Amino acid sequence: MTPRERFIAALERKPFAGRVPHFELVFYLTMEAFGKVHPSQRNYAQWDQMSESERNLHRNEITDIFIMTAERYEHNAIFLHPNPGSEEETLRLIDLVREKSGDAYFLMIHGDATYGIPDGAHMADFTLWLYEHLDEAKERAQQQVDGALAWAERLAGHGGLDGFALCSDYCLNTNPFLGPEMFAEVVAPYLAQLIAGQRELGFYVIKHTDGNIMPIIDQIVAAKPHALHSIDPQAGVDIAEVKRLYGDRVCLIGNVNCGLLQSGTDEEVVESARYCIRHGMPGGGYIFSTSNCAYTGLALERYELMWNVWREEAIYA
Repeated sequence: MTPRERFIAALERKPFAGRVPHFELVFYLTMEAFGKVHPSQRNYAQWDQMSESERNLHRNEITDIFIMTAERYEHNAIFLHPNPGSEEETLRLIDLVREKSGDAYFLMIHGDATYGIPDGAHMADFTLWLYEHLDEAKERAQQQVDGALAWAERLAGHGGLDGFALCSDYCLNTNPFLGPEMFAEVVAPYLAQLIAGQRELGFYVIKHTDGNIMPIIDQIVAAKPHALHSIDPQAGVDIAEVKRLYGDRVCLIGNVNCGLLQSGTDEEVVESARYCIRHGMPGGGYIFSTSNCAYTGLALERYELMWNVWREEAIYA
């Protein structure tokens, strides 16, 4: 099986022998690993002034960074971060990665259109608007989903992409930003519609959200994503409990504790990785990753400590 085929088997919760699939939503440690700035952190303010040959050099380098990361750390999937993020450049990036890597890796891009937590500067205004203009909020939610599905249809016609990671964050460490009743009004129906439309077009769908998802997890799982990421232990979400309750309905991706990766002991990191493997693997439908991403500031050796536990122990007989 190719890395891509193994990733798809896990998303479909099918049994297979060998190592559990692995990927990261973002692997920002490319400077430490390869001496290269991560594609999403590059400033292309002068893109319009570049010659086409200069643009092609950039396109090829960011393509190579994505593939080098997948090859070195044995990732089964690549979450592409187009930069610049225009439709034309997104399609070019998909084509270039496919051209250079063939069908080796599962390719995805961001595809969410649902309301997430607003930034601090707009949080109060957004909340007030929801409660005072609920019908308008629903109309806008529908428009956002319609736009995302129109884009997904163009991507399906273009080919090369396997799926979407839906990255609107819904929850804080304590609770969801919107309570379950409001979530059911302005998020859950549109999330279900978005996922259904993307699936109908032949895409796989991974739903990401940090924080304490437990008060709304029933609604998220009912929307039928193929997988749920990141099962956040820093918010008290236990992968063993989520596996027990929902493991027969959705693939789980996660969830080595990022807090421990940053400030825990080596022993705590190893135990967190083992806990994920021990409780995520049974019955299939599991993909190994951090509980968020390999973020800027995380020491590469800490990521590799976690990664080596996966390489040595996350293996189906």
